[in-house]
Amino acid sequence: MQANTVGLVLGSGASRGWAHIGVIEALREADIPIHVVAGCSVGAFVGAVFASGSLEQLKASVIDMDGEHMFSLSDLAILRPGLIDGDKKLRELFHRYSDIQDFSELNIPLKVVATDMHSGDQVVFKSGSLLKALRASLSYPGLFAPVPYKGRWLIDGGVVDPVPVGVARSMGADIVIAVSLNSELVSLKRHTPPQSGPAETASPVKNSFLRNLAGRHDTAGKTRPAWMDLQKKIPSTVPGVWPVLNASIQLMQDRITRVNLAVNAPDILIEPRLGDLKMLDYDQVAHSIEEGYRATQNRISDIKALLNT
Repeated sequence: MQANTVGLVLGSGASRGWAHIGVIEALREADIPIHVVAGCSVGAFVGAVFASGSLEQLKASVIDMDGEHMFSLSDLAILRPGLIDGDKKLRELFHRYSDIQDFSELNIPLKVVATDMHSGDQVVFKSGSLLKALRASLSYPGLFAPVPYKGRWLIDGGVVDPVPVGVARSMGADIVIAVSLNSELVSLKRHTPPQSGPAETASPVKNSFLRNLAGRHDTAGKTRPAWMDLQKKIPSTVPGVWPVLNASIQLMQDRITRVNLAVNAPDILIEPRLGDLKMLDYDQVAHSIEEGYRATQNRISDIKALLNT
């Protein structure tokens, strides 16, 4: 009997994406084969490192990497369409783990998903420059500058297909194991509209990456007096630009994921319990990896049952 082809789909989710490391570790520990990989955004990055044979090095590195270090890896581009450029630093980051330049050099077939910013079409990379594909797939709207490619501007693949199950099917996968990081995305914490009385003091930003990013953004903003005057008139109880951007994109991805998975369901869906973890909470790497590992362990018997049918 011919063995089933197993496809692993690694979804988008920014800092939540380190949970993919735990997922892959649990699958390998259980001797579950992975024949093809489809990735989106951070899932594409982890998938590429895994397909190059360097997952252990990635895990060791990101666990030691705090928010300050993650910030130092970013190329700021305040005057560009996105806040962070990132081409040079992505290259430096990826080449810490692998010298691979082209899809053809990977140990496992990989497809990377991005989005055409104007048409909304899904753009799937399967050959050529691996870093170009990763840079496009990782272009989180408003944070990373879009990537020019063959007359198109490309942004994060999670905008249209956060968990690209169909891409894995197109690679010949008989059994698709998909990892969605979009469950429990919407925070239970809410900003309460201001009531009459003295304004409350805004809570400090705890995440060092966000704090520094916001700080540099504010520094650049001081060159625009009209903008700063407007900001002073906004009550401190009103959600800031980052919470609004983050919540908006998370709501969008949650709804898109639900619809897409209902239409094109995987055989196994793994949803790590990441709770209130936000897109730039890079100081919770170990927690993310552990939750990915646990969620996958809970589905190992189901996966093996499928492999044995």
